Formats: sequence, structure tokens, C-alpha cells
Amino acid sequence: MSKDELLEWRRSEPKNRATVEERNLDGPFPYGWYPAMLSADLAVGEVKPLRYFSTDLVIWRGEDGQPRMLDAYCKHLGAHMGYGGKVTGNNIECPFHSWQYNGEGVVEDIPYAKRIPPQVKRPCDIQWPVCEANRWIWFWYHPDGVAPMWEVEHLPEASDPEWTDYDVFEWDVWGNLQNMAENGVDAAHFKYIHGAADMPDYEFDWGEGNHLRGARLFVKMGTPRGVVDGEIAYRNVGPGQSYTRFTGICETLLVACITPIDKDHAVSRFCFTQPKAQKEGPAGGAARAIIKDICKQFDQDKVVWDRQKYLPNALVCDGDGPIGKFRSWYSQFYQTKQAEAAE
Repeated sequence: MSKDELLEWRRSEPKNRATVEERNLDGPFPYGWYPAMLSADLAVGEVKPLRYFSTDLVIWRGEDGQPRMLDAYCKHLGAHMGYGGKVTGNNIECPFHSWQYNGEGVVEDIPYAKRIPPQVKRPCDIQWPVCEANRWIWFWYHPDGVAPMWEVEHLPEASDPEWTDYDVFEWDVWGNLQNMAENGVDAAHFKYIHGAADMPDYEFDWGEGNHLRGARLFVKMGTPRGVVDGEIAYRNVGPGQSYTRFTGICETLLVACITPIDKDHAVSRFCFTQPKAQKEGPAGGAARAIIKDICKQFDQDKVVWDRQKYLPNALVCDGDGPIGKFRSWYSQFYQTKQAEAAE
């Protein structure tokens, strides 16, 4: 497969897969902070359409430099404000009749009306709080409209001018976010899908009842000068923020940005950065090898994820890793009124 063919395959929709219902992917989405887009991709005064969580959205950056996000459809006659909408001050202006909305969904101006109807002066029931961190625009998703329950974790490397711009790799995965996240604790698959010589031995930190989870893996890295001790440490901040630090022969940060589009469709963007001083030489070569291997592993996993079924009562054995404990931790992000109504 050529490079262009590989890039096309990573984004293409697979054929001959079962339905959402047949694959048990029709449950609720987990709540939390999720990445919307790179900060650099939204200029002041720019408007863009998005689709996440089976919802059409519009995002814009006001004259104050702050990004804002709303449901895309105008309350008036349903025009999609992501196509033809424009920024006026810090508001989004609908292209159809120039109704202006603030970031909470309140209509602040109707240019031809003598008075604004009171029902459109109220904020939207479901808000899309937005923040910027780690060179990304993040938004909070909660199906009940609950305000953010924690903050996005800021990574010092992402704001350090001595670290490189992101190298970004993208995939569309036609599967379930939880199945993808579960991979991180599935020790056995590293040997049988990825060809690892041994199953990894992790030290897990489950956060004990909160939204944080992490793990560390100690590895031996071969170099022309012999074996070097290395460490791989990853961390989840809720279901939507994940990052991994590689230390040893080289320093590399992976910011994994994965966001659901629909029940069986997520977009994944892996962003890598390293110290500029290490970009060339042995450390740079080691970092490029790490990136290449991680992307290869994601390609291998995507083949499974694109057609994988979610099994709520999966049969696991003692060598599979702490899948049960992971599911218990992850289940807290489904505790919503929407989920309770479905039970």
C-alpha cells in the first residue's frame, strides 16, 4: 500500500459491517471534555461547521479571540449557521435572516424585529462550554446539560516554545469509543495483534472514584550504544482527554484527541511533539521510530475496531489485563438521566 493509499484507508468508511444495533453501539455517549479542533485552525472571525455526538454544531471565534460553540440550527427557521454564518462582534449571525446569537444561544439581535420574542432570549438547555488548552479547542459534552465537573489538564510541553509543532496523524474509526479506550488495558492483544515479544507489565493508577486514570510501563530500548531504560506513562482525564509521555532515549509527548461523531463513528487525531533540541540525531531518530510504530499499531487496531461488537458481559481470562476494573471506572461517565431512562 502506498503512502497516499494508506492515508485514504485511514479515513475511509469500511464496507460490510453490521448495524449499530447489531454491534450494541446504540447506548449513550460518555460525558466529559473532548477535543473539537486545533486552535490554529480557527481564526478570529471564522465560522466552521462541526458534527460530534450525533449533533450538528457551529463553532466560531469572536473578535475577543475566544471560541464559542452552539447547536448549528437557527431557532428561527432552521438554517445551518455553519454554512454562510458570520461573526459579528462576539456573536454568530445566521445567514438566513441575520439573527444574532451569543455563546449561550441567546438571541441578542433581530435587525428587522421591533422586539425579540421572549422565548429566544433564554440560553439553550444544552450548553457547549468551550476552552483552549494544549493547542486545541475543547468542548464539554453532557446529555443532561450539566456544567463541567472538572477542567482540561494543561500540559506544559504544549505551551513550551522549545518543543516542536505537532506532527498530526488522523484516522476515522467506525466503532465505539469505549472499545477503543479499553485497548489500553488489554495486555494480551499487544502480543497477538502487534507482534510484541512479551505482554506489557503495567503499573496502574485508577484514581479511586474520580475522573483520572493512569499507568506506567517500564521498557528496555535498544540503541547503538546498548540498552537504555525507558518509561511510557499515559493518563486519562475523563473519557475524552488522553496523553502519553515517552522518556528514556528520547522525550516525546503524544496527545491523543479522539471524539465521537456518531454512535459508530469517531475521529482520532494523534499529535506528537518533542524538544526541538532532540529533533535531530539519535533522539530524533528514536522519536520517529516510536511515532511510526504507534501509527502502525493504530492501523492494526482499526481493522478490529471498525467491525467490533461491544459485549457488556465479555468473557475474559486471567491474562487479559484489568478489563473489568477499567469498565467499572469508565461506567461513571454514563451516569446520566438519559442513561437511567434507557435502563
